[in-house]
Amino acid sequence: MAIPRNYLEKLYSGVLGKCIGIRIGAPVEPTIWTYDRIRKTYGEIRSYIKDFKNFAADDDFNGPAFFIRALVDSGKGGGIGAGDIAAEDIGKAWLNYTREEKGFYWWGGYGRSTEHTAWLNLASGMKAPESGSIATNGAAIAEQIGGQIFVDTWGLVFPADIGRAAHYGGLAASVSHDGNGMYGGRFIAAAISKAFVTSDVREIIEAALSTIPADSEYARVVKAVIAFHRAAPQDWRACMDFLIFDFGYDRYPGVCHIIPNAGVCILSLLYGAGDLSRTVEIATMCGWDTDCNAGNVGTIVGVAGGLEGVAERYRAPMNDFFACSSIAGSLNIVDLPTFAKQMALLGLRFNPATGAESAAEAAASAGSEKAERSRLQASLEATTGYRELHFDFALPGSTHGFRSDSNALILKHVRLEETDAAGTGGALEVLVDRLVRDTGAGVFYKPFYRREDFDDERYSPAFSPLAHSGQTMRMRVRCERWSGSRLAVIPYARETFKKRNLLGRDFELKEGVWTDIEFVLPDSEGASLDEIGLKIEVLSGEKYLGKLLVKDFSVTGKAKYAVDFSKQRAEFATVTPGAANRGFWNLEGASLLGMSVGRAEFYLGNYYTRDIRFSTTITPLAGEGHGVLFRSKGAMMGYAVAFSAPGKIAFFKNDYGLILVQEKAFDWKIGRTYEFAVEVVGTRLKAEVDGVGIFDIKDDSFGNGMVGFCRTGRGRCLYGKLEAEELSEGR
Repeated sequence: MAIPRNYLEKLYSGVLGKCIGIRIGAPVEPTIWTYDRIRKTYGEIRSYIKDFKNFAADDDFNGPAFFIRALVDSGKGGGIGAGDIAAEDIGKAWLNYTREEKGFYWWGGYGRSTEHTAWLNLASGMKAPESGSIATNGAAIAEQIGGQIFVDTWGLVFPADIGRAAHYGGLAASVSHDGNGMYGGRFIAAAISKAFVTSDVREIIEAALSTIPADSEYARVVKAVIAFHRAAPQDWRACMDFLIFDFGYDRYPGVCHIIPNAGVCILSLLYGAGDLSRTVEIATMCGWDTDCNAGNVGTIVGVAGGLEGVAERYRAPMNDFFACSSIAGSLNIVDLPTFAKQMALLGLRFNPATGAESAAEAAASAGSEKAERSRLQASLEATTGYRELHFDFALPGSTHGFRSDSNALILKHVRLEETDAAGTGGALEVLVDRLVRDTGAGVFYKPFYRREDFDDERYSPAFSPLAHSGQTMRMRVRCERWSGSRLAVIPYARETFKKRNLLGRDFELKEGVWTDIEFVLPDSEGASLDEIGLKIEVLSGEKYLGKLLVKDFSVTGKAKYAVDFSKQRAEFATVTPGAANRGFWNLEGASLLGMSVGRAEFYLGNYYTRDIRFSTTITPLAGEGHGVLFRSKGAMMGYAVAFSAPGKIAFFKNDYGLILVQEKAFDWKIGRTYEFAVEVVGTRLKAEVDGVGIFDIKDDSFGNGMVGFCRTGRGRCLYGKLEAEELSEGR
């Protein structure tokens, strides 16, 4: 595959378009918001209709963000044919990254919610695509809208290749959908892929239409809207009246059928005429499944129009942040530029370079294409955070979610001049507007979120910190004084519950000179850090007016932290700072209480942690199955050590099913407290209880993952303070 022009930038703008569409449409998604009610209440929508502290998670982003991980988790290839990933692999991602019946999807009941139905089918042992087939679930369930709302990333990682994009979009859709539901997955993924090489929406629609059966109901509604638009190109409301009459909800079964909503997608694309803002506004004003439709067309037009087409009034409130609600709390804090880079890396990996048609053309183009690929890949690998944070502000307009806590500080992205001593690229510009001494104004990034940071509990996001005590925060800072006296910055981190600032030393800035800031994140004493950044101080009584530039921000190194449950809170259907899955988890005194009738888990730490040593206490209260987990990559991958039965302790491997690796005699007692310690380095996995080594096993199945607590059987247990120290760096 030849890299489409501005691949990364277009991919990023597609991600922004998706998130803008979701955010504008979500407030009027409930079925109470009919087309007429939206019109009477809001008239012509020209901006977000609701302000959010932060927009909580949404299924329309959860699916695209996590199902694409099947490309990596499966270890298979990205070509159509032998060795390629199958629907079964994507179905495994459904099971692995979802908290059971919490967040992520609409858990509306078996036979009512398509996603809930498919998930239960998968959880019972059924394989995809049978899990989503008409034969299994019936046409009404199989042809709801979800077939197309989760497929955006397949179009993003297979750019300018509508055949493969459609193949994967359909494959992903088939986990839960069939028939027209699956055609929607093919259509939307192909449209996004085509948008990398043309901004003509009619051309995009025609290309996507070629990937689905011409005699399908999906094709019929697409063609009908095209014909109506051709006859009345200025009146989108007349077209909506036509859709309601000929393709309305009353004509199709189920809660949210795909066909009426497909009609809205085509309507908004055509009448939006390539303008991202107008396209998502029209999709929202049409009603029906507003966030799904606006999200899909937002991706398409976002890619087609590029970053120049993303209006600041829609982009700025998002501030490059989006929340997810997977089982992995550290993956739920999404920095959109980093996410775009991760998708671009997948695109490079699964789309090998191709030559031109003739040998002569190939010889002429191969060098430049190879060089461009190498340059882009090297840049992405150097600045894409996985276990660590790396923000380079290179993408136009990117802010990486930075915030200020004072009206005297105004943030925006800037491009650095070619002559800049620190090189080209981008930076965060902080306008310091008449700041006075002793105000303590700050600019910061949030590596952890709480319930208080959101207005609602949409899709129950759970978070684990992206920055821990022991790691090193670095950045480069430069000031430009317009009036006033000297300026200093103080690196800091904030503990989330007491809102206590942990300060580093002062750095007095020299005007026009880049200063390297380095700060080892201090011990948070068992709580989480929810702000990391700079406090800005004026060094005299004179008001300061000028600007501050921040670039090359990173948090790297080995973490050494604790989770003290006497300092945590029960929030978002879990307990901070982890993600509970199955069973019942709550705080009891200074401990975490876990109880279940079967398997249950509580995940902590960074998903990409490799080598680590951690310890905790376990006090069995009833039953059995009390233990710890480590290198857990989700609900279906990882390791565990647990008191498996009376007089027994066991080492388990979870590989889409719990496998007993080794079991030993251990005379544990109800009511007694035991200290568990685990050390994992490379392929060596060791566990001890009360200082005595129990297991020393070699296994290379999982090279990274979360730590936490597990239940492998019926029972009740108290889990104490967890202390962890990473033993390796890297990603």
